[in-house]
Amino acid sequence: MTLRSFLRAAWLGAAVLVAASQALAADFPAPKQGTWVVRDFRFHTGDVLPELKIHYQTVGEPTGEPVLMLHGTTGSSASMLTPGFGGELYGPGQPLDAAKYFIILPDAIGTGGSTKPSDGLRMKFPKYNYDDMVEAQYRLVREHLKIPHLRLVIGNSMGGMQTWMWAQKYPGMMDVAVPMASLPTPMSGRNWTLRRLLTESIRRDPAWNNGNYTTQPPGFQLASIFFATATNGGNHSYMKNGPDREKADQALETRLKNFKGDANDHLLQWESSADYNPSVGLERITATLLAINAADDERNPIELGILERELKRVKNGRAYIIPASDQTLGHGTTGQARFWKQELDKVLKTAPRLAPM
Repeated sequence: MTLRSFLRAAWLGAAVLVAASQALAADFPAPKQGTWVVRDFRFHTGDVLPELKIHYQTVGEPTGEPVLMLHGTTGSSASMLTPGFGGELYGPGQPLDAAKYFIILPDAIGTGGSTKPSDGLRMKFPKYNYDDMVEAQYRLVREHLKIPHLRLVIGNSMGGMQTWMWAQKYPGMMDVAVPMASLPTPMSGRNWTLRRLLTESIRRDPAWNNGNYTTQPPGFQLASIFFATATNGGNHSYMKNGPDREKADQALETRLKNFKGDANDHLLQWESSADYNPSVGLERITATLLAINAADDERNPIELGILERELKRVKNGRAYIIPASDQTLGHGTTGQARFWKQELDKVLKTAPRLAPM
């Protein structure tokens, strides 16, 4: 499929998206909390943690078809339980109705309730990467939850990149893979350059003190908001919320006021993407794969043609591109399930169930 065809298909779906955006989010069962402690977890560097805690939440009952949900960088499973995400997916009659599915939402290594640098190790925490995070997720599913096969692995942003990795690293583990807001290519271009600038801003702030700060380094907050503004949000949204300098300043001040996080946690989380490169194993993917990106995604520009090119190597792969509009949020668009939930519903209803390999 050509880029022109991609965009034509996206615009043809605009009317459907408008209708979906008007649907009300539905209630879903309260999530259940869980924690699994992995003994002597070995990282790709050879470092070993005597205890690695993996926190997770589940929606639905274990008797349902299992689904693995993977969140974005510096986020947690809570980001996939919001009205705009879980409220559009897990309720009665929705694509991932919790009466039918068992939805597993782990907090990645270094985030949420899972073990992270701010728990005490600070910069002595092992330098982890996406391979470590995916291995921990896999072991949670197989060893702790005793699940041999998943109906779906779906992830957003960092979780989308990890979904590409899951689909090729464990091809017999899932029927359907849905990577969102991501590309199956090495970390590169503006995406990596701005990540590097963010992490260097933290490391070069004297207040960071090699990770031994007593209060959060001020440069950490500014660099993080700068990065988010440059790589997320969408031009339409920024203009709508800041049509003049005064309103733009108000929006910025609100973001600065509401920013939360730990510099060491964020530093290692952003650096964990450095060696991401799923492009070498795309031919190994056997699951039905639906890649969902936004046309105005700042980190994964559709005009580069990368997704179109690499999907040719995936036997059962296709893409859905959300058209840019005054309702979309650039890289953040896929965080609103109303834009793509009907496409998810279609693939779940048509994708074959594969026997575990």
